Amino acid sequence: MKVALVHDYLREYGEAEQVLRVLHQMYPEAPVYTAFVDRKQLGDAIAIFDDWDIRTAPSQQLPGIATYHQAFRPLLPYCWEALDLSAYDLVLSSSGQYLSKSVLTRSETLHISYCHTPPRDLWDLPQTNGDRHWYQRWIETHLRQYDFYAAQRVDRFVTNSEVVARRIRKFYRRSAAIIPPPVQIQGSGEAGNDYYLYVGPLTKHQQPDLAVAACSQLDRPLWVIGSGSERERLQHLAGAQVRFLGNVAKEAMADLYAHAKAVLFPCQDADFGIAPVEAMGHGIPVIASASSGMRKVILNDRTGLLFTQPTVDSLCHAIVQFEGRRFSSQACIERAREFAEPVFVSKLEWFIAQAIDDHKAHPTQEPL
Repeated sequence: MKVALVHDYLREYGEAEQVLRVLHQMYPEAPVYTAFVDRKQLGDAIAIFDDWDIRTAPSQQLPGIATYHQAFRPLLPYCWEALDLSAYDLVLSSSGQYLSKSVLTRSETLHISYCHTPPRDLWDLPQTNGDRHWYQRWIETHLRQYDFYAAQRVDRFVTNSEVVARRIRKFYRRSAAIIPPPVQIQGSGEAGNDYYLYVGPLTKHQQPDLAVAACSQLDRPLWVIGSGSERERLQHLAGAQVRFLGNVAKEAMADLYAHAKAVLFPCQDADFGIAPVEAMGHGIPVIASASSGMRKVILNDRTGLLFTQPTVDSLCHAIVQFEGRRFSSQACIERAREFAEPVFVSKLEWFIAQAIDDHKAHPTQEPL
């Protein structure tokens, strides 16, 4: 089979790119089609993609696309549909905010989309439209309509969690198989007693301010790993025992985990969290929001704790509760192994094989 991979864009190395990396390991000869590549923003992570066959859409030629990629979203239908994928038998799209599932394929081609999420700014936040300019609302309405119809062209959907599967069913009227994203699991280690850890982007959506404020209020040591637009504000909010380490090389994380009491994962809207599962793979328990997809990952009172409200007081209460209990590092590791890369590959290979058989046997079958 001739296989092509399609990905929103390459400007960071986040959870979606980790999925793409494993897809490329599964199909190393497959070219990767993407809207644009921002080598400057990728920094050292560009080395991961150096020997890949990367083919960019016409959007790569738009002036300032790397900086103003959100402003160019109205042009996405033209950019994705300009790609010629007629030579491929199987197309795997890794799709999220930038709608890469919108590519056109032949009726004979099987298109499977690993949908990280339907775009949140199109589907989850219509109540903010009253504060936006009429032109922006008009653009979002048309993109929402286009996104819905593009989703109908996909043959099979896969996603990372029950949370996103429910959103796909609601917004696209499609069902999706659930295969959690691949996580690199160390499979050894145990929790320390020196500090709490926050690992992730410093953005409003990730809600790191809850972790910083809670540890400052309780006067607990917190080490913050990551970068983002919220860093300066968080530094003003932080107490004396909060340290900001910026981005940390992956090889240095094992030592940081070895001294951590727990990882704090406060984001209530997270569909899945690779970083907290990686931490569990080092034997570190996780304190996470019960509103997030992590409620299906963390075994409450066994591999961590879930706090019920997205507030500082609720997280403070969970931290105090956590310090009065014991958690098994081995239980954390065993749970994390259920999300290891080989598990992801095995499940996805089986799903693709079944989808190929169904596609050949029922070429005119209605989308699921």
